[in-house]
Amino acid sequence: MRSPAIGVAVLLEIAASLSAQTRPRPNTTITAVPGIKVGHYTLPERPTGCTVIVVDGDAVGGVSQRGAAPATRETDLLQPLNMVDKVNAVVLTGGSAFGLDAASGVVRWLEERNIGFPTSSGRVPIVPAAAIFDLSIGGNPKIRPTADCGYRAATTASANAVTEGSVGAGAGATVGKLGGFLAPAGRLLPTKAGIGSAAIALPNGLIVGAIVAVNAVGDIIDPATGKVVAGVRNADGTLADARKILRAGQSAGPSRPGENTTIGLVATNAKLTKSQVNRMALMADDGYARAINPSHTMGDGDTVFALATGRWAGEADVTVVGALAAEAMADAIVRAATQATSAAGIPAARDLKK
Repeated sequence: MRSPAIGVAVLLEIAASLSAQTRPRPNTTITAVPGIKVGHYTLPERPTGCTVIVVDGDAVGGVSQRGAAPATRETDLLQPLNMVDKVNAVVLTGGSAFGLDAASGVVRWLEERNIGFPTSSGRVPIVPAAAIFDLSIGGNPKIRPTADCGYRAATTASANAVTEGSVGAGAGATVGKLGGFLAPAGRLLPTKAGIGSAAIALPNGLIVGAIVAVNAVGDIIDPATGKVVAGVRNADGTLADARKILRAGQSAGPSRPGENTTIGLVATNAKLTKSQVNRMALMADDGYARAINPSHTMGDGDTVFALATGRWAGEADVTVVGALAAEAMADAIVRAATQATSAAGIPAARDLKK
């Protein structure tokens, strides 16, 4: 006969197991940074959309722009020599330069809430933005994010864990276009990608997070293993590995200038100056080089925004913050590839032969 003590122990073990199953998982996306909210809007007519990062209050902003073919808005304002140092929201969008119109909708949403830079004529919302080129995905290129899409994304912004994959700005994202795009059968082909997010929290309370829409010429490399997780495909569905193609001197076909781009944002709860936030963005850009090969090409418009909310009371070391930002960005890029789903006949990493 089982003793009462053993019975109690079994019941406690079962209760602990059930508690672990129902306990909320920790947020490991950029919204783990207090004051950062994210909302998506995905157009139903074609794989494209926008993602809005809203700051609860405002944050010091910066930017690093290394790609050769950017589609951006309000990036000059973020340079340390210029006056305005606070940002109210940032927009990542599809639709190339047309999609930058989504930021106007976010400006309207913020104005309705009297949020923005104070002037004698009222508050002016500060909303930098960057776009990827996804016009060739899924049919009519005239279907792209509008101001209304940006407004809708802002209304859904929350501090919940970010939805990742083929949504928002990542809905029409692809990678592995070293062989061109939609090449004839037998040639190298791209893989579907999306939007990903990651965060790193230290025991002392410092948090650094990243969110990124990955639409790169290059392959996505997992820095932890050195293996390609998504990228240029052979006709049989296997990954060709851009590194091997480049080292072998093979003719892969030219990537189309300006029709790629990885756009992202890093955020921290540390208190940083405008110059330090720009350094954070610059260091975070190293995450691109770690997880995308090749990166910063003539066909990419790679851009990284940075925000510092200043809600952490600790003493911030910008070198540490920047290093963690690069780590979080690399993690987010891998997530953008592994969480994506197929669209417009383009398979995602989860669909490929292993």
